[in-house]
Amino acid sequence: MGHVFLMKACDESLPGLINVSDPDNLNTFVSLYFDAKDEHFISHREKVIRCLLNPNEARNFERTMETIQQYLKKSKTGNYAIFASDKNHFFKALSFPVAVKNSLSVDVSPYIHQIAELTDAWQAYTLVLLNSNHAKIFSFSCGEIYDEEDLSADIMNKHKKGGMSQARFQRLRKGSIHVFLTEVVDALGKITQENIILAGPGETKKQFRDMLPIQLRKAVIAEVDVAIDDTCGLVDETKEIIKEKRKEEHRQLFDLIQSEILRNGLAVYGVAETLAAVKNGQVEALLVEKDAAQKGWICEQCQRIEDGTVSVCPGCGKSTSEVNIIEEIIKIAERTGAIIGFSQDERLQKIGPIVGLLRFK
Repeated sequence: MGHVFLMKACDESLPGLINVSDPDNLNTFVSLYFDAKDEHFISHREKVIRCLLNPNEARNFERTMETIQQYLKKSKTGNYAIFASDKNHFFKALSFPVAVKNSLSVDVSPYIHQIAELTDAWQAYTLVLLNSNHAKIFSFSCGEIYDEEDLSADIMNKHKKGGMSQARFQRLRKGSIHVFLTEVVDALGKITQENIILAGPGETKKQFRDMLPIQLRKAVIAEVDVAIDDTCGLVDETKEIIKEKRKEEHRQLFDLIQSEILRNGLAVYGVAETLAAVKNGQVEALLVEKDAAQKGWICEQCQRIEDGTVSVCPGCGKSTSEVNIIEEIIKIAERTGAIIGFSQDERLQKIGPIVGLLRFK
C-alpha cells in the first residue's frame, strides 16, 4: 500500500488525483465516497462491481477493497473520500467535516467530481477575531476550522488619578494598541492574502482594516460585530457569509457568460461544445450544474473522449468504455488551470448542464 494522506483542504487533493491513471488502461482505481452510516452500501456495490470486471481487474478490486476496509476499521468518524489501486500501489484517503454522497466506482482513474464540488462549496477563508488587546486568527478550509494565531498585549485600560495626565495616558494607550494591531497585521499577511472576515466589538475592526496593506484590505469581504468572548454562532455566521459570497460569484460569472452567449462572444455552452473547448485549452472558467451527469465514452487506446454512446472508437477501431462526460470535462479543465464552479442557477438548468467562459475563440 502507498502513503496515506489526510488533507486539510479539498483543493490540495485535486492536483494529486487529476493526472493519475492506470498505465495499462484497466479499471483498477477504486473511488469510494462514504458517510459511514449505511453499513450495507459498500457490500452491495462490491457484489455488483465484481461481477462486471474481467479476472485481472476483479483480483485487483478485491485486494484494493481489503486495504480500504482495513483503513475504515481503524477510523472513527465518517465522510471519507478514498482513492486506491493495489496494482498501482496507490492509496489516498481524505476526511471531511461535511457530508458526502455515498458512491463506490471503479475506473481507469480516480473519480473527482465530488471533491471538485466540495472545493467549490467550501471555499477557504480566514477569520480574524480581535479587540484592542487580543486577537485570534482562524483558517477555514473544506468546512473545517484551524487555529493559526493567538496574540495578546498588556495594554492599560484605565487612567489612575494622580499619575500622568489623561491626554498623555490616551496617547500612550493608542500607541500601544497601534503596535499590537501592527503585529496582528504582520501575522495575518503571513497566513493569507484573500477571503478575510473581521469580527469583534467596537471600532477596533475599522482601525485594523485601515492599517491593512491595500491587497489585504481588498481581501476583506465582511465585518461582524461580536464580543471577543462571545463566539457562539460566529463560525456558522461566517460560513454563511462565504456561502452567499460564492453564490454571488457564480451569479456574476453566469451573467458574464450570458452576455457573451447573447453576442456570440467568448462563451460556450452544451456538453459537446464545452468538451471541445476544454480539450483545446480555451476555457477560462467553467460553471457546472450541481450533480450533473451525462453519458460519454473514452477510447483507452487513443485516449479520445466524446459525448454520447459508441462501442467502437471511430478513430482507431478499438473498444470504448462508458464514462460520465461531465467528470471528464472537469478533469481536463483542472489540468488546463480553468476556474470551476458548481451552481443551481435556473438559467444554467435551462441551457446546461455546463457552460464556459473562453480565453480566446
